[in-house]
Parts: sequence; structure tokens; C-alpha cells
Amino acid sequence: MAPRRPTQGRSQVLVKPPLPRLHAITDERIARRADLDDIARELANGGGSDLAFHARGRELSGREHYDLAVRLSNRQTVRLFVNDRLDVALAVPCAGVHLGHGSLPVDAARALNPLWWIGRSVHDLAEAEAATLSGADYLVVGPVFETASHPGRAPLGLETVNAIVAAAGEVPVIAIGGISAERVQAVRQSGAYGVAAIRALWDDAEPAAAARRMREWLL
Repeated sequence: MAPRRPTQGRSQVLVKPPLPRLHAITDERIARRADLDDIARELANGGGSDLAFHARGRELSGREHYDLAVRLSNRQTVRLFVNDRLDVALAVPCAGVHLGHGSLPVDAARALNPLWWIGRSVHDLAEAEAATLSGADYLVVGPVFETASHPGRAPLGLETVNAIVAAAGEVPVIAIGGISAERVQAVRQSGAYGVAAIRALWDDAEPAAAARRMREWLL
């Protein structure tokens, strides 16, 4: 959805596009895959306008992160989010940014582009309350289940997700960590607005089908 144009005698009204419910997040390994473009195309076919790509990779160089964001921005139906690197987000058209603990505060990011969705990662109720008070537009909560991405970290479980959803009020909660198509329905029933995944989407033998299954359980 494009921003509304100002009418005669009225101030401009800024309108964010809808927040997608399914988020496919990369890491360094995925960013450097030779078949990245092919998998992204398949995920876009399955996820459609309900899918967002997150250009993420903490160990990527600035140029690698930029190239990744450019490649992921080539899907017309999929919205791009850039994680951590606000310089990359300014250089590549994107719908939002996701801030880590070492990133700029929410209000500083919002000053760069008031139409961005600005998210925060949280791992417990206290962090969720702090992020909500800071003005975050959405929260990524996890790990909900055990996940290879964070070995040794105790999963939050669905009851904690439900408590965070209640504390966040109208701020959408995206669940991450051990998410699979079989778990999406339970996550939605806990109150989460949507889900995010890495391996369950990028490493599936049939990426389009994986994205489609998750999308159907989310709607």
C-alpha cells in the first residue's frame, strides 16, 4: 500500500503497509548459499504478500549485507526487512527494520523513515514490556521451542508467549524458535500475530510448499 498523497489544505497522512504474518529470516550460511535466489523465488511463490524476507547475518560484511538485501528485495509480492544494519536499510527499499540489543533506539530509527515497521527481539516478559514502552511496532519473541540456532537456551513455551501477547497489547508478536508448519496453529492459538523461521523455510526440500502450509495456518 502506498502512502496517501496530501490533499489541498490538509497535512500528509502517513500509512504503513500491513505487517506480514510469515517472516523468513536469513543467517550467514543462508546468505552465502549459491541457490539463494532460487529458494527466495520459491518461498515468494508460496508465501505471497503474507511473507517478509529478513536480510540478517551478524557476521556478514557491510557489502555482503547490502548485496543480500538487494537480492531479497527483487520479489514484488514480498516485503523486505533489514536486521541491525540501518545503513543498509537506507540504501535498499524496505518495509521495515529489526533492531538488536546493540542497535540504535527505536525513536532514532523512526526518524530515518516514519513508514518503516520497527521491531525488537525479546526473550522474556520484562524485555517485551521495555520494547513496547520504547515504541516498537512489533516484537519477535523467542525461542518459543528448542532450536539449533540457540543451543542450550531454555525455550519460552507457549504460556510465556501468551503472557507477552497480553502485555504487548496492540503491538503484534511474532514467534520464533523451533517453528514448524505443524506448530503454527498452536502458536497462533497462544495469541501470536505471526511466526518467523530460518531452517523450516530456507532448508525445506519444497520451500514453496513449506511457506504455503505456514501461511494457511496463520490466516
